[in-house]
Amino acid sequence: MADVTEPEKEPLLGDSKTPQVKPKFTKHLILSIAACTLGSSFQFGYNTGVVNSPEKVMKSFYNESYHRKEGKYIEDSLLTLLWALTVAMYAVGGMIGGVSAGYWGNKYGRRGALLRNNVIAVMAAGLLGFSKMADSYEMLIAGRFVVGINAGINTGIVPLYLSEIAPIELRGFCGTFNQMSITFGVVISQLLGLDFILGTDELWPLLLALTLVPVIYQLCVLTFCCESPRYLMLTKHDEQAARKALIWFRETTDVSSEMDEMRSEAVEQIHRKKFSVGDLIKTKELRTPLIISMVLQLSQQFSGINAVIYYSTDIFTSAGLARSTAEYATLGVSVVNVSMTFVSAFFMDRLGRRALHLAGLGGMFVFTAILTVSRVFQPFHHWLSFICILAVVCYIIFFAIGPGSIPWFIVAELFTQGPRTAAVSVAVLVNWLSNFVVGFVFPILQSAISDYSFVPFVVLLAGFWLFTYIMLPETKGKTVEEIAALFLPKSLQESLPVDGVESERAKIN
Repeated sequence: MADVTEPEKEPLLGDSKTPQVKPKFTKHLILSIAACTLGSSFQFGYNTGVVNSPEKVMKSFYNESYHRKEGKYIEDSLLTLLWALTVAMYAVGGMIGGVSAGYWGNKYGRRGALLRNNVIAVMAAGLLGFSKMADSYEMLIAGRFVVGINAGINTGIVPLYLSEIAPIELRGFCGTFNQMSITFGVVISQLLGLDFILGTDELWPLLLALTLVPVIYQLCVLTFCCESPRYLMLTKHDEQAARKALIWFRETTDVSSEMDEMRSEAVEQIHRKKFSVGDLIKTKELRTPLIISMVLQLSQQFSGINAVIYYSTDIFTSAGLARSTAEYATLGVSVVNVSMTFVSAFFMDRLGRRALHLAGLGGMFVFTAILTVSRVFQPFHHWLSFICILAVVCYIIFFAIGPGSIPWFIVAELFTQGPRTAAVSVAVLVNWLSNFVVGFVFPILQSAISDYSFVPFVVLLAGFWLFTYIMLPETKGKTVEEIAALFLPKSLQESLPVDGVESERAKIN
């Protein structure tokens, strides 16, 4: 942990006359966010998109490797199966990593878990980077599985760390950097994967092995950052270390308000046991936020985002663009995703999570419906091709506004320290599982009902919007205790000195 020098004079804890410094982005906070997201979230996004562009040359390697071993070339059906396995193993590894994220976060700490997880990333980079040299597509498939485990752990730990190091007033803004780094990683992988850069017969192993770059960056930077103050205080029960970490992040000794809030939560935790997934389901006041967390994860994946991005090149081609131009347009759509995610960060703590998620889902519903209708009638009216392009771009914008980033960090906001890691593990598992289901089912859906394949997403988006409107409370500007109080029985809420509980309760009843 970074060294922190204690001042000679400290403000009296709990003194209401002590002026509180307005929360701001300090150099140490920015450094920690960058080390966390560019080292882990970027890596997740990069490995999500890295196999898309060089698909043809990698399939050719599979064929040649199989021929050298078996004396014959792979049948098309087997090659398709092997490639589907290559893509799917990333999600399978992600599910395993996601389930174990809570254990890693509790045992090693948030920062410690991220640093140790890089060992898994190095193993994956070795398998991926040396697969061609070893003439083994099996190594490549195994590498995708291992890097998936790494990604699963990252998707669980990163939102925890960001949520716990950020001031309440900046929590939403900080949380958005997770999704922004993921989308940035996707863009870079698509760019480097172009056939005139690294997506060639000779250089694709280097393209896959470049996942080492964010690993090296994180090891060099995050090592000198502090552990989460909330973890130190509420899990390790080390108040002195927590205070030092908080002073380091805030770059001020005036941290009494946050320390008092953590002490209050610590007192409450004394009377509670450690939470398992079973406890989340059995405990009524935890069951509702767990359901909300799971449905928001589903709203991200079952919104059809991966299907829209995957078929965006075909949509652009049907509008009359050349294939190469359409590929650049798809890359441009990904850039729009990054840009709008960045823009949404400035509104996250002003408009709130609930409003932005509703706006995002509503916009996606409208433009998915427009895309579906345009695709159906496109053969009869060529101008509808351009409406398809507009619908794709607008859909991506609304995805970036809310559903892209909010599901990742809302889980950490809805739970107190005790059940938080168990809840994150469940939410991450649901996200990866739904990711796998969409990736597996949509091609079958596309083959069966063609232009109508987006209709199920229209229906699901309508359902997710209604669920969010009815069930999701606003968490903007609230402490962990205030948010937790929203899910208590009404009789208990009335005895708590929490502002706004009654009005917020109306949103979840």
